[in-house]
Amino acid sequence: MRQPLIVTTHRIFAETRKLLTSHGRLWSPEEEEGVGRGLLIDLAREAEALMVFMPDRIDEGVLSQCGRLQIVACALKGCDNIDVAACTRRGIWVTIVPDLLSAPTADLAVGLLLVLTRKILEGDRFVRSGCFRGWRPRLYGAGLEGKTAGIVGFGGVGRRIAHRLNAFGMQRVCFGPIALDPGMLAELGVEQVRFDTLLHVSDVILVAAPLSPASRHLFDRQALARMKPGAFLVNVGRGSVVDEEAVSEALQNGQLGGYAADVFAMEDLSLPDRPVSIPSALLRDSSRTVFTPHLGSAVVETRRAIEAAAAANIIDVLQGRRPRDAVNRL
Repeated sequence: MRQPLIVTTHRIFAETRKLLTSHGRLWSPEEEEGVGRGLLIDLAREAEALMVFMPDRIDEGVLSQCGRLQIVACALKGCDNIDVAACTRRGIWVTIVPDLLSAPTADLAVGLLLVLTRKILEGDRFVRSGCFRGWRPRLYGAGLEGKTAGIVGFGGVGRRIAHRLNAFGMQRVCFGPIALDPGMLAELGVEQVRFDTLLHVSDVILVAAPLSPASRHLFDRQALARMKPGAFLVNVGRGSVVDEEAVSEALQNGQLGGYAADVFAMEDLSLPDRPVSIPSALLRDSSRTVFTPHLGSAVVETRRAIEAAAAANIIDVLQGRRPRDAVNRL
């Protein structure tokens, strides 16, 4: 009897390999870069299950080759890089990992905020230069206590950011497209406000919003101009929620005090007109920017748990059950 073929597009932990090989034949790359689109299509032709990651785009071009495919299991919280409607039409489950990424991403957001506002990278470079001779009145940054933090997107990541920022003695407001539970907001000590209000009152803004047609370039030139002069912006949601060219201009003219990001528009595979690189002006502006290479969930324990959850969804389907974290209905 033919065993089902399970394909992962990127390298996985040994524990995940062991779990999946107990339920089918496994093909998984050893290299960090994963598989290219051509090899993915070749493998997917015979696969019953795919485990996919952030760099993968699963669209009609891939799905049209997949006569056996039963599930696309995303080792991700979102699935904007997956054509869910096309999967549904073909009877293919799409699953996500709903909340395992929220806590470590919130940790990173606060870390980026501290590094940005306290000029930690500049201080590190100065000490390593050999020029440090003891304290001098330099590299004065911005404190957080008593300031107002605006959180855009108040799902799992946004709520955890709010909880962490309470320890800094900050006022916290949030914006989201739907009315939030008043009890939950009261428990967190957060006020839900209109977007314009958030822009006007916030000293720092943290973006934790997913990418959607409504959120793309939410932070455009007009929005950035309505922020407090010298305010700081941190993005751990999706790169295209901000207009990176507009951010660069706002840094150069002093409207923005600094920008930190763990996500970039070039990563948003669902957008055919996405940029192919990070704007060079942003990369050059090392004194007012802090960037990390999509490290939001890059915690060993978290990544193991994410892979295990994605594998559990695959096993559900191979054993004839509805997967526990499905985003579509068949």
